[in-house]
Amino acid sequence: MSLSIRVRGGYRDRTKFGKNLLISGRGMTLAVVSAFLLAGEARAQESADTFAAPATGRAANHWWRLFAAGFASSILAHEGGHIAAAYVVGGRPTFGLDAGRPTVYSGIDARLEPGRQFVFSSAGLTVQSLIDEGILDAPHGSRRAGAFERGMLAGGIATSLFYVTVGRTGRVSDVDYMARTSTMSKTSITLIYGGTALMHMWRIAHNERYADFFARPNPGGGLRIGVDIER
Repeated sequence: MSLSIRVRGGYRDRTKFGKNLLISGRGMTLAVVSAFLLAGEARAQESADTFAAPATGRAANHWWRLFAAGFASSILAHEGGHIAAAYVVGGRPTFGLDAGRPTVYSGIDARLEPGRQFVFSSAGLTVQSLIDEGILDAPHGSRRAGAFERGMLAGGIATSLFYVTVGRTGRVSDVDYMARTSTMSKTSITLIYGGTALMHMWRIAHNERYADFFARPNPGGGLRIGVDIER
């Protein structure tokens, strides 16, 4: 009896597929757990510098560096999800530029293997959504959320909102590729990821830990709230 099967964009070898799924699950779990540990470590290190220490220009700059690090970590998790998914489904990811934008290519022929391409294209937004969900679900004390944690959440939400709006179409759009390699429409995909991002925004807005989301030390004393746009 043969264990070989044939599905649209699927694997011919069920045993190999199962092993790859197991590796994928472990890899994604490790990535999410690592992100939580980084967020917790950053909160522990930044609490004294950000809110307890006297407000100085250095403290404000430190806050923004941590926030930017969290934001960048979320973006790296997105790209890491693509890379891990490509290897899991048998692709050979490569890096390049598309209209000047750094892009990860799956190394998969989407016309011949649409299912594998779908896994690759959906991995980035899925990983970010899971990380944000995990951060919001994790038990926290009464301490205000730190800059790194806020940056990670902002990165995940911003990426999702980008891909369901201005990034919805394009040669390398994740949403466009997901629609082309599955039975789902762009509208369905937009509702899934856009709805998840909006739900996370609602939860942040109704959680006192994230009150004054962009609050940071003011060199003149106290806290500054919002984002400054200087010309």
